[in-house]
Amino acid sequence: MAFLPVTREEMLERGWEQPDFVYICGDAYVDHPSFGAAIICRVLESHGYKVCFIAQPDWKTTEDFTRFGEPRLGFLVSAGNIDSMVNHYTVAKKPRKKDYYTPGGEMGKRPDRATIVYCNKLREVYKKTPIIIGGVEASLRRLSHYDYWDNKVRRSILFDSKADCLSYGMGEKSIVKLADVLNSGNDLLSLPVNGCCYIAKDISDIENCTELPSFDEVATDKVKYADATLTEYRNQDSISAKTLVQKHGDRYLVAMPPSAPLETKELDEVYELPYSFCPHP
Repeated sequence: MAFLPVTREEMLERGWEQPDFVYICGDAYVDHPSFGAAIICRVLESHGYKVCFIAQPDWKTTEDFTRFGEPRLGFLVSAGNIDSMVNHYTVAKKPRKKDYYTPGGEMGKRPDRATIVYCNKLREVYKKTPIIIGGVEASLRRLSHYDYWDNKVRRSILFDSKADCLSYGMGEKSIVKLADVLNSGNDLLSLPVNGCCYIAKDISDIENCTELPSFDEVATDKVKYADATLTEYRNQDSISAKTLVQKHGDRYLVAMPPSAPLETKELDEVYELPYSFCPHP
């Protein structure tokens, strides 16, 4: 099976003038189902969406980010299979010598906090194009969280990245629902999707939700932080979980309940998609 287009020439060879989605990833492009980026792209492709791939873009300029032009529906952004800070530093905060998700193990092919940097770079060029972030770096930072590297509590990554939506956990179901919302011509947040987070100014119309201690509270009070963490852990089940909301300044982070896990047939279908099962040459 052919790889997804990684150059504009490859996109045009397929007869596409514009992709539906452009996936930007901090890893090298490995078209294998052990890589979340490959799964998400192939799942979207199986639903008829045109997806192009940008691996390890140069974040010092906007050139790589404009390779395919503006996608019809939006950008998908992930730091890769591993948190970029864990990828770069040991637990003693010393720089690592190898990046095992980069050709030759070369370091320096992705920035610290890659999800934030990539999204901010995109926003320099595409002010209103929808951006959906995902992967382990985004999932673990979806709410206010303690950051080991800064030794402080940081706000949700959605605020720092300026993305529109965050897909957390296993995203096979949520990404298709989000794509369908955009494809129908609706605003990305017009129909909240389970397994996703977004930012809201008003939460009065959100039913059956639980409000966590605010960012300001958890950042200054360890007991409030513990209370928030316990509530988060008690709302990880797709059947019983409630929507969680957390105030950040004058806005709210809204975390929908997790997506339902894939059933056996659905899981088989995902892993039977036409992956190349190898890294892009």
